[in-house]
Amino acid sequence: MPTPIPTSVAAVDLGSNSFHMIICSLKDGKLQIIDRLKEMVRLAAGLSEDKYLDQPTQEKALACLERFGQRINNFAPNSVRIVGTNTLRLAKNSQQFIRKAEKALGHPIHIISGIEEARLIYQGVAHSLSSNANNRFVMDIGGSSTEYIIGQHDTAHTKESLNMGCVTVSQSFFKNGAISKKAFKKATLFAEHHLEPFQDTFNSRNFDEAIGASGSLKAISNVLETSGFSNNGITLDGLEQLVAHLLTLQHIDQINFPALSLERRPVFIGAVAIVHATFKTLNIQQMTVSDGALREGLVYDLLGRIYDHDIRSQTSRTIAERYHTDIRHSEQLKETLRYMVAQLEHHPCFDDNSASLQFLEWAADLHEIGFEIAHSQYHKHSAYIIENGDLAGFSKQDQQILSRLVRSHRKKLSQTRFEDLPSPWDRHAPIMTILFRLATVLHRNRHSQRPDFQINIDDRNIQLTFPEQWLEQAPLTQADLGQEVQYLKEARFNLAF
Repeated sequence: MPTPIPTSVAAVDLGSNSFHMIICSLKDGKLQIIDRLKEMVRLAAGLSEDKYLDQPTQEKALACLERFGQRINNFAPNSVRIVGTNTLRLAKNSQQFIRKAEKALGHPIHIISGIEEARLIYQGVAHSLSSNANNRFVMDIGGSSTEYIIGQHDTAHTKESLNMGCVTVSQSFFKNGAISKKAFKKATLFAEHHLEPFQDTFNSRNFDEAIGASGSLKAISNVLETSGFSNNGITLDGLEQLVAHLLTLQHIDQINFPALSLERRPVFIGAVAIVHATFKTLNIQQMTVSDGALREGLVYDLLGRIYDHDIRSQTSRTIAERYHTDIRHSEQLKETLRYMVAQLEHHPCFDDNSASLQFLEWAADLHEIGFEIAHSQYHKHSAYIIENGDLAGFSKQDQQILSRLVRSHRKKLSQTRFEDLPSPWDRHAPIMTILFRLATVLHRNRHSQRPDFQINIDDRNIQLTFPEQWLEQAPLTQADLGQEVQYLKEARFNLAF
């Protein structure tokens, strides 16, 4: 039964400076924003030098998420997307925090890579502007990372995420809020150093317009315009005047612009240093600011999933083509996997969970990409590429699940490989893997047709029933299934056929 299309959708961005939530009504494929929530949590400020998120910051964040959770507690699972960004990528205890955060929100949280964050930011900006053919440069300053993107229409083609943000730069260079020329120079040099390898890639000669996204860039634009330093968004001349003014002050408490909120004041100078360094390094003269950002990008990505235009399926096909896989073989596997899942619709793993079948189909697309590196142990090479590559649309958890399926589709099956996956995948992935293994065994001879067999799974017992005489006419498959019995027995599953 197809999943009903939700009437409302929500996206939550657990940023390193602020947490944002956007709620939209969805009617006839059209979105209308009906609610926004934002709290400045400063997650990055709670990250210690040895990369642990401290308890007071966790408690502040969880209190915020309980408020957010109340707003979305009645939303269907397919209508909410929640992502964590750089601080949760870096924190060694992020999994422990995420478990509590998911309980507060009532929905799963996905950690995304910096490159995926950049792609989503660009999506949010592109949808908030009228479309044109120009090459756009988009910049977004977060609490602990800054994203740079160049794209055309709604497609980002060049993406980078650098480990510097308004919270981390403010904390590192303006200790206890003290402002000095020396500190500002060090902060801009730090940003220039990070940008230097990408100076040619993102130089202003490579794009037609520069657009800023995020609260920091909006705040800088508002301050420049209301102070009379600029009448056209963020300009290099206006930035120079703003910097000159800031360097007459001794402490961040003295920063006093009507357009600057009190809660943004502690991280404002770090953001200014990053923008000033960016304008100078990339030779930018002027930048407008967009309303769209990561959470809007998340909503449009979610919309794609709802209406069966999931970017992840497009990505898996593109990567399969790039690595010259056998597309016909992948399609055979997918057809057999769909055939098995249809028989197991009441199994907990597949009961109203099209996500399980989706992962199996992506595994079928990608399981042989490792052949491009070496035929020997190709499944390990495939799994490594999947887990560590930049796969558009996939979260870190998605890549982990997919990697384990591919890594386990042949040879020995280890149950421990799935234990660190988030719930329910720690329980579902072993069963999904067994289906994938059986499909590859049945299609070892890439030209044979699938027989009309029956499959039944009861706890750890798997029963296959083939048409009469079929196995006698397929001795290689019979031998492979005999070997599979042994592999599964070692993993404490019983296969009978």
